Amino acid sequence: MRAVFVQLQCQPGKTYEVAGELFEREIVSELYSTSGEYDLLMKIYIDTEDDIGKFINEHVANVPGIVRSLTTLTFKAF
Repeated sequence: MRAVFVQLQCQPGKTYEVAGELFEREIVSELYSTSGEYDLLMKIYIDTEDDIGKFINEHVANVPGIVRSLTTLTFKAF
């Protein structure tokens, strides 16, 4: 498993709906509301063998109300 962080920009007024849908899908390890260009920051764990882009497209990007996402991969922890 590897940790992946995804920032999400939501349509105005849709942040809580997006967050609720992500929790219903049971893919989120941690989810935070943020300030700035993006509205939510989520931490998910993806199997090492899984394609990250495909996983994000199939499980995250198709949530209604998401306008844009930014995925950050993680490497060795210190």
